[in-house]
Amino acid sequence: MNPIDQMQTFVRVVEAGSISKAAEQLDTAKSAVSRKLSELEQRLNVTLLKRTTRRQTLTEAGERYYQQCLRLLDDIAEIEAQISDAEAALSGRIRISAPLTFGLQHLSPVLHAFRQQYPGIQLDIDFNDRRVDLIEDGFDLAVRIGRLPDSSLIARRLSTTRVLLCGSPDYFAQHGLPRIPTDLLNGHQRLQYRTAAEQWHFKDHNEETQHIDLPVLMVANNGNFLCDAAICGQGLIMMPDFICYQAIRDGRLISILEDFMPDRELGIYAVYPGTRHLSERVRVMIEFLSEYFSGESPWSLS
Repeated sequence: MNPIDQMQTFVRVVEAGSISKAAEQLDTAKSAVSRKLSELEQRLNVTLLKRTTRRQTLTEAGERYYQQCLRLLDDIAEIEAQISDAEAALSGRIRISAPLTFGLQHLSPVLHAFRQQYPGIQLDIDFNDRRVDLIEDGFDLAVRIGRLPDSSLIARRLSTTRVLLCGSPDYFAQHGLPRIPTDLLNGHQRLQYRTAAEQWHFKDHNEETQHIDLPVLMVANNGNFLCDAAICGQGLIMMPDFICYQAIRDGRLISILEDFMPDRELGIYAVYPGTRHLSERVRVMIEFLSEYFSGESPWSLS
């Protein structure tokens, strides 16, 4: 019984879509593949695949095991390549989770540059604003924005972003330009990111916290959409500067009440599990990201 051989067979069955196709690709008997899969499930005491005469689907445990196998097999391949040739190019796969808007606007260029420098590394990227469990969901690395909770993850700070309260010139011409937070209560309305706080928080000149609750005109789960709505004069939006910086630079949006938002700077981090060995390819990726975002950020308005 060879656990690595069982893992490789299991991965091939998953990716081929059936035991018979996997057997063809492995150039072995279908019965041999089926036996290895059964032995693996017996050893783990769990069902990895639900199989019928027409299809196969991964169980929840099977999906987790599949992702772990991919990472482990990639690590083994990388170790063997380094042993066989000290100058061998980096290879294997990196699974990355990144916020949708930040990923598309600011992470895409650095990932393309990384692939040009390290063509042997495959990138598997999930652009999604949900906060994934890196270990359970099988990710090697995540880019996260905000204040990080205490966890087993290790974080590398890449850059910062500032949260701004913005509206369009047309909107302020119609509703007035707020000078202090309580001015917002005079007929203003907001555009709401779905998972954001229901109230806006400000601090006055005496460091007293003020909670402002405005009527919500629109709710959405995408920052670019809400930014466009604010540019069209639909309402006020509180958002990070990496989304709205260009609209502010060219005058389509105006940032207000900045003096009343002292805690508006958030970190942008690369995070990875601290409970397992960091592969060389992931380490190189983190260093590449850190170097790329060093210095003044492209969205800086200072």
